[in-house]
Amino acid sequence: MPSMSTAIRPRTEEAVSARTLSSSIGYGVLYVVLAATAVLQLLPLLWLLLFSLKNNQEIFNLSPFALPKTLHWSNYSTVWEQGSIGRYFFNSLWITVVSVVLTILLANFVTFAMTRMKWKLSGIVLGLFMIGMMIPVHSTLIPLFSLFKKVHLTDSQLSIVLSYIAFNLPLTIMILMGFYMALPKEVEEASIMDGCSVNRMFFRIILPMTASVSVTAAIINMIYNWNEFIFVNTFLSDDSKKTLTVGIQNFVGQYTTNWGAIGATLMISILPILVIFFLLSNRIVEGIAAGSVKG
Repeated sequence: MPSMSTAIRPRTEEAVSARTLSSSIGYGVLYVVLAATAVLQLLPLLWLLLFSLKNNQEIFNLSPFALPKTLHWSNYSTVWEQGSIGRYFFNSLWITVVSVVLTILLANFVTFAMTRMKWKLSGIVLGLFMIGMMIPVHSTLIPLFSLFKKVHLTDSQLSIVLSYIAFNLPLTIMILMGFYMALPKEVEEASIMDGCSVNRMFFRIILPMTASVSVTAAIINMIYNWNEFIFVNTFLSDDSKKTLTVGIQNFVGQYTTNWGAIGATLMISILPILVIFFLLSNRIVEGIAAGSVKG
């Protein structure tokens, strides 16, 4: 007569195999859904690439994903040479880089002061920064324009840099806040015992530890600054100082519009974002995880 353990063992093995099968099916469905989502996300990029390689007649007569008879790579040379896209690209690049670097540095200063130092107004200051997240951008255009006019910063790229820093600081501080609150105080105590000043401790110890979450905040700021249109179109009138997003208007005429050139400009404008995102995608995940944990 078979023992009790011998009778139970086949049932246990059947249950384990059933769980394994259901788990495999679940993962298979998940992978299919993720693959379909990825394809849907890539379709607009494919459409834009094909759009940029067509002339006006092909854009309106062919289906969106149809290949043109001739790939019009000349659209890219046209926008770079005749449309001054190179100048706009450089303007976007340096404005974005300077704004992001200053925003991340200032946000680290503020977050360190509010989370690692004891002073009476820290809560009020944090509240003021968080209120800044609730202010609509469009409601500040006229007051900012009046302010920049009084201090002679109209038609100056410095006005764009200052605007980007001001509007990105609250969100950047909020991203950094969770990470700073999770930092062990023993690190600071040990550095002070070793004779470190506050400035040296911040730049040599604390700031390098925030690299992952700072990169995440920097990418978010970079995407906003690179694609921003309202501030540039409002504060800058000199065409040589404008950025890529506004430079697209050069190919919109009163009677005709070069749609292929517009597509080529848009394709050029999104390439830096895509490259940086793919290069630093692991850092983004690390930064989100690091900033979401409070010790």
